[in-house]
Amino acid sequence: MNFFRSLAAQWGERYRKMSIQMVLSLSFTTVAAAGILLMGISLIWRFSAANEQLVAENSQRMLAQANRNLDSYLRRMMRIADTVYYRVIKNTDLAEGSYTDAMGLLYEENRDDLVSLAVFDSEGNLVSAVPLASLKAKADPAGSEWFLAARKNMENLHFSSPHVQNIFDDPDSPYRWVVSLSHHVELTREGVTEGGVLLVDMSFSGIEQVCRDVTLAKGGYLYLIDGSGELIYHPRQQLIYAGLLEENNKVAAGYRDGSHAEKFQGQSRQVTVKTVGYTGWKLVGVAPADSWLASSSQLFLFGLALLLFSIFLMAFLNFLISARISDPIRRLERSVKELERGLEIEVAEGGCYEVQQLGHAIRSMVSTMHHLMDDIIQQEGQKRRSELEVLQSQINPHFLYNTLDSVIWMTESGQQREAVRMVTSLARFFRISLSKGKNMIPLVDELEHARHYMNIQQIRYKNKFTTRIETQEGVEDLYTLKLVVQPILENAIYHGMAGAEDDGEISVIAFREEDDLVIDVADNGMGMPPEVADSLLDEDRPEVHTAGSGTGVRNVHQRIRLTFGERYGLTIRSEPDEGTLVRIRLPALTREGAARCHQGEVL
Repeated sequence: MNFFRSLAAQWGERYRKMSIQMVLSLSFTTVAAAGILLMGISLIWRFSAANEQLVAENSQRMLAQANRNLDSYLRRMMRIADTVYYRVIKNTDLAEGSYTDAMGLLYEENRDDLVSLAVFDSEGNLVSAVPLASLKAKADPAGSEWFLAARKNMENLHFSSPHVQNIFDDPDSPYRWVVSLSHHVELTREGVTEGGVLLVDMSFSGIEQVCRDVTLAKGGYLYLIDGSGELIYHPRQQLIYAGLLEENNKVAAGYRDGSHAEKFQGQSRQVTVKTVGYTGWKLVGVAPADSWLASSSQLFLFGLALLLFSIFLMAFLNFLISARISDPIRRLERSVKELERGLEIEVAEGGCYEVQQLGHAIRSMVSTMHHLMDDIIQQEGQKRRSELEVLQSQINPHFLYNTLDSVIWMTESGQQREAVRMVTSLARFFRISLSKGKNMIPLVDELEHARHYMNIQQIRYKNKFTTRIETQEGVEDLYTLKLVVQPILENAIYHGMAGAEDDGEISVIAFREEDDLVIDVADNGMGMPPEVADSLLDEDRPEVHTAGSGTGVRNVHQRIRLTFGERYGLTIRSEPDEGTLVRIRLPALTREGAARCHQGEVL
């Protein structure tokens, strides 16, 4: 690490001492060399990718052909099984005849692909078989995998994994490898049907020949596995069974059809998978990466030689070009240094047209930047203060007029006590509204402000609704932006309580939620559709200055976001005839946090 730091420091020192001519020359040469290098790498990568794609397409094509051949082979076996069932078993009553002759004819027609045909009853007893008819002493057909699979799923044909034929005595080849096709059948005996199993043992050599005929890319090979990854065919199967070679067959069983890149035993290779119908077997083609990367190395050497020649040529040309550019730029650089020291000097003019224009632009830019920076600082501060003041000042003046009219009416009608109560609440309401010019006030003062407002409204509306204001534990010492609850209450009265008949209720509950202060204002009024509730906070919604129009609610939402950010503000949930809940979310500010917020706002 120290070595690299020392090396970087040395090169940095050399760079600082280099002339502009040398810097330009080295820069242009480096950029050109990097471009050529990237282009060469891109070409090599694309060439390699094209070769890889070509190998993948060839593998897929060869596997598709092998799959067709294997599918054709399996279909032929399925047709043999169907012929035995529908033309022999279905048309023969065991009490009157035997299956042996007809099955023998079918076997003779397909003896190159078949090892044996056999029919067993539901207990596993042999009914008929050709050409092998003698069961081994320890044979247990009823316990065999192919028998159980046929009895379990009676509607389907079942293909077993390759295995040594172990049911019949075979004097010609006692260890013959077969693939068993089994199918549930219905036997007829004296007119009564009973269950049974048809067994078609196919010669594994036919499947082996289909796989062996496939030719992949240089060094590639094909193998066949069942659904669980067990090997059915592999060109080096003997070595694998002897433990001298390994294959990634278990992993390949989980691959989907198509080509996949994998690394096995330190070797990168491309694996192509194709699923064989009816059986769940998978053909797996393997092509080592060397088969398409061999030609890429030759292309790389050619590209490297071209790169070295190009770097030499570029360095010579760039040295000549940079000499014509460097002198005017040096003079311009000296002028800029003088400007940095605050000196009023003439920027050097010389060199090409662009360098001259750059000198003029620098001088004009410096002057303009000083003026703009001062103007922007003043305008941003004024804009933020103005936005907050305008939003805060948009309190409905009709509230004051209506309250005073109510006081006059109560005084004239002799309700002095109610008039005194209303005037007292009004005075306390406006004292908290002013708050000595402070924008952040204690939560208790904000809720007291809301309580006086509701006292006035309850007198005006003759107690058509009740009010409940509560605070939960943990919010006693918190501060809030002032005048955020009263506009919500005003909207709840004019909109929610308009149709209430002495059973209206408005509740205000303040509580703490992690680092946030939450104030819920809920009413049991008429409510509104959710889409209307969502539109109340939309800044693009046209202004409607009527009672319950939502202007005050939207102003509160905007004030909170301007002060604390987009994370905070209002959310409204409402349903027709179910009331409305307005949730105010603010940061949980202590006295010190509120003071810092106020100072930041003034700035």
